[in-house]
Amino acid sequence: MSRPLLPAKAVYFFFFAAGAALVPFLPIFYKNLGFSGSQIGLLTAFSPLMTMIAAPVWGGIADATRRHKQVLFILVGGGMLSVAWLSQMRQFGWLAAAAASLAFFVSPIIPLLDDSVLALLGEHRADYGKQRMWGAIGWGVSAPLAGWATERMGMGWPFGVYLVCMTGFLLVATRLQVTSESVKRSYWSGVRLLLADRRWIIFLGVMFISGAGSMVITNFLFLYLSELGAGEAVMGVALAVGTLGEVPMLFLSGWMIRKWGARGVLAIGLAAYVLRAFGLSIATQPWQALALQLLHGLTFSAVWAASVSYARQIAPRGLGATAQGLVSSMVMGLSGIVGSLAGGVLFERLGGAGLFRVSALAVLGGLVLFLAAWKAMHARPVEGQA
Repeated sequence: MSRPLLPAKAVYFFFFAAGAALVPFLPIFYKNLGFSGSQIGLLTAFSPLMTMIAAPVWGGIADATRRHKQVLFILVGGGMLSVAWLSQMRQFGWLAAAAASLAFFVSPIIPLLDDSVLALLGEHRADYGKQRMWGAIGWGVSAPLAGWATERMGMGWPFGVYLVCMTGFLLVATRLQVTSESVKRSYWSGVRLLLADRRWIIFLGVMFISGAGSMVITNFLFLYLSELGAGEAVMGVALAVGTLGEVPMLFLSGWMIRKWGARGVLAIGLAAYVLRAFGLSIATQPWQALALQLLHGLTFSAVWAASVSYARQIAPRGLGATAQGLVSSMVMGLSGIVGSLAGGVLFERLGGAGLFRVSALAVLGGLVLFLAAWKAMHARPVEGQA
């Protein structure tokens, strides 16, 4: 294990351990305060909405000022203050303001962290997954411990555990090498260059399709399992199976990227999603859906590792954080909102099986367009293509 990479592994562990301790329990916190389902939905919607806005904005600030580490510390500090604020609020308006503040500060942290780790890896950026998998481990360790503590000692514990974990993040982050690239052109000329690159436009379209599909399964899998007669215990197992599947895929993602390239892994991940969603649509027993959960590591983790690597590959020099922010904005922001809203309408009209079947067809169409565009670009390469 390379010594400079130890802090990278640790910050991923602490960040996702903090998220696992708090994020799944926030709807319960809101429910215990007596809010309606629509109010809870609005409060939870701030995360994708703010991700869509804040991730590229903060990434742009970091790239434009070349002060990536300072921006990272500002975001972590703002997130911790927002959590402390949120824990004390009881009125809906103040809760909404605190939830929006939390999402505004926290959503850009991973894009900035990803950019720093990729810079640290240099030519070995395909090994990003071996660093990021420690986040999945942190989530897997923290979630059951936080649930046990919350059940026995009350809803104050998720907030406290979050603050403790993020304090650990801050302490380790002081030892993380965060560097900015020196470039001669202006920041905005780099942005124009990025947005004019047809590879980038096609890539963001693919990430939108992938993110929307993932959000459909994330939001509606439990409802579908309920249609199949599964109880809460089976739903918990489904979540655990999906989470455990992330670690080996993140570990192997570097090998996959070196063998097939980042675009190849993206195509494989989209194909796996089509198989997963269509399989869910014809499942008749809960155990069949559990078996398909094993594909989560490929449809999300491997795709995420490949997308982070590819964004770094095609981004103009000095715009790494901006590029990663745009990826997060698309995957966790816009596609999350669209996937949730469209998924809700389709679930109500078609049921779970119909929803997953439509989702499979939509992603299949996106995969065909991606492969066609990839072939066209290969026949006529972009000048300076990596």
